[in-house]
Amino acid sequence: MEQNETGCQAPPDAPILCVNNCGFFGTATTMNMCSKCHKDLMLKQEHAKLAASSIESIVNGSSSVGAKESDVAAAVDVWPGSSGTGVLSKPSSCVSVVGENTEKNNGGSNRCSTCKKRVGLTGFNCRCGNLFCSVHRYSEKHGCTFDYRSTAQDAIARANPVVKAQKIDKI
Repeated sequence: MEQNETGCQAPPDAPILCVNNCGFFGTATTMNMCSKCHKDLMLKQEHAKLAASSIESIVNGSSSVGAKESDVAAAVDVWPGSSGTGVLSKPSSCVSVVGENTEKNNGGSNRCSTCKKRVGLTGFNCRCGNLFCSVHRYSEKHGCTFDYRSTAQDAIARANPVVKAQKIDKI
């Protein structure tokens, strides 16, 4: 009787294994699943709701927000599985852009652009976009093509806008 008054529950007689047979123990609060399987189930349900709402918005005439949701739903596929989920993204233009940047950085990214000396982690990135060693890090040492003067002029012009007062009519 005291347990019912305080709201406490009696401890279970024996531990319950996860219903997905993953080998871990489940609890009644997570529908007799372990925490990982329960999280995966919630993720599947969330993806299903998103896909259903995007399909519904397409059928009923989508707005700009609905179109974005459908793009997100179309970009992610959920593989059904008993113990977990696998998420695969479909190829898109964003993936190819990222791939091009990594290929550009891998080709000679750890060598000085002037003397081709290996710099490793101690290289200096210049505003012209090249990597240099400690000898060639200064702009006058490597013949930098970046226009520091116009950049500084633009920064000063943005920081100090021209203020003109209204003209006063002469009497």
